[in-house]
Amino acid sequence: MGDNQRYDAVALDGTFYQKSGIISGGSMDLARKAKRWDDKQVSTLKVKKEKLTEELKQAMKNSRKESEIQTIQSQISGLKTRLKYSINDKENTVKKISSLRSSMKKIRTELENFVPIIREIENIMRDREVKIEATKEKMNRVEDDIFGDFCEQIGVSDIRQYEERELKNQQDREKKKLEFENEINRIQSQLEYEGKRAKQLDGNVTKYERMVQDDEDALEKAKNSEQTQMSEIDNQMREVDRSKKEKSFLKSECDKYEDAVSEARKDVASVSKSIQSCNKEINMLESNMESERASRHSILKQCKMDIINIPMTTGNLEDIDEEADDDPSIEVSNSQPSHLIYEKEANIIIDYDNLDDNLKELESGDVKAIEESLEKHINELQTRLNRIQAPNMRAMQKLDEARDKLIETNKEFEVVRKKAKNAKMNFERVKKERHDLFMTCFDHVSNNIDEIYKQLAQNQSAQAFLGPENPEEPYLEGINYNCVAPGKRFQPMSNLSGGEKTIAALALLFAIHSFQPAPFFVLDEIDAALDNTNIGKVASYIEEKTGDEGMNIIVISLKEEFYHRADSLIGICPDNSMGENADCLVSKVFTLDLRAYPK
Repeated sequence: MGDNQRYDAVALDGTFYQKSGIISGGSMDLARKAKRWDDKQVSTLKVKKEKLTEELKQAMKNSRKESEIQTIQSQISGLKTRLKYSINDKENTVKKISSLRSSMKKIRTELENFVPIIREIENIMRDREVKIEATKEKMNRVEDDIFGDFCEQIGVSDIRQYEERELKNQQDREKKKLEFENEINRIQSQLEYEGKRAKQLDGNVTKYERMVQDDEDALEKAKNSEQTQMSEIDNQMREVDRSKKEKSFLKSECDKYEDAVSEARKDVASVSKSIQSCNKEINMLESNMESERASRHSILKQCKMDIINIPMTTGNLEDIDEEADDDPSIEVSNSQPSHLIYEKEANIIIDYDNLDDNLKELESGDVKAIEESLEKHINELQTRLNRIQAPNMRAMQKLDEARDKLIETNKEFEVVRKKAKNAKMNFERVKKERHDLFMTCFDHVSNNIDEIYKQLAQNQSAQAFLGPENPEEPYLEGINYNCVAPGKRFQPMSNLSGGEKTIAALALLFAIHSFQPAPFFVLDEIDAALDNTNIGKVASYIEEKTGDEGMNIIVISLKEEFYHRADSLIGICPDNSMGENADCLVSKVFTLDLRAYPK
């Protein structure tokens, strides 16, 4: 207080020294004034005290409201940040949808181009088959035409019979040739004999010479006939070989066309599978886009209700419909109004120019962390504000103690910071291990659930897929499970019928079971909402799994269509043999092994 300034001061005896030089109070003055206080003044002071107390309470309320206003402003800032990244995500999603639609359109165009090619190949195959049949008939006719005369000459019905008898005929020809040679030898011998006798029988010479000449002419004629027949047979055999080669060539061409058709069918199956995968991804993107629209609508509506002014480039809060349903799983009858509302709100563009640059550059994964940090900071400020009391005149005296405590606190903070660092490292390790274990199970289930759902529905058009709401830490939030029933369009799970929900739930149950199989299942009246057709499908699937994979399932059922396909039955009913006066009701158990009876 050595700054040459004057202050008001109060002595220990109550004397008040004003900086203007006036002195008042003191024990004598207090005693004199105390005598003037009467009951009326005390009552007046009490009323004044109550009034001041009310004013103090009102001031405290105003202080709390200011704190709440600051909290709301901070929340608005955080919501603006979230809204920015939501819009960015929406734009990226729209771009992805546009790209996927272009890809799907291209695939459909390619598929449409394949259709005439497949039809053309099928027409070519049919033409080739007709040509092959015609060629076969032609070959048969050619064989009949070529070998008809020959078959008539050799006395067979067709060339096949001739080919079977060819060896025998060849042997016969050799035998006849030998006979001709023997006949020649015999004739020559006879000529020699007759020559000897010519001297004796000159009158018979002319006769024998004519006989010899006739025999020689017959022999020459037989030789010429044999050569003609052999030449004709050789020509016919060459024609047969040529026909066989043509037949082999046509068969190889037919095999080539069949291979081409098989490859085309494989290509068509591959394209169909790609289209199915694209449809599945489009359905998931549409679901995520609908959820983002509903979330954006909820935020804008809350800002409108709380009278929070949001800077906008186009549009205003009056364009927001407060009566729209925020639930993305609305009924089909309300889908058209919500769609119109979302299209109207799409014209609202938020102005982010006043937002800090560091917040504009945040990645989508850091938004949640920043949001939690801001909320934590707001709570700390609120706590500190609530702890603030009236000014303490001795605060300066406690400053040194506070400094000493600050130094000690800094030391403790360093120790705690090191512990926190080690704890964070351990936490990150456990977090990674937790994420890996969860994703191992999730990937297995998501990869198998679609095939299991198709098997349960017995229809390849059925689709089932899982998607985490939080891809970075999926175990912290929900998992979206969507099914497309056979012959129906995509719709939320809540809009499915009871039987469709049962089939979907069983598909999820069996998919989870396939990851780490349990020793057995206990299913309680799963057929309650199923009709006879779906009961048969579920029963067939369970029979297949219990037979091929050895799965053990205990089912509680009251429908004969279901339990008559079980291996064993266990029935429970009250035992009336104890009489009506029995102290308690006793159950009676019946068992029946159905494996002994044909199904």
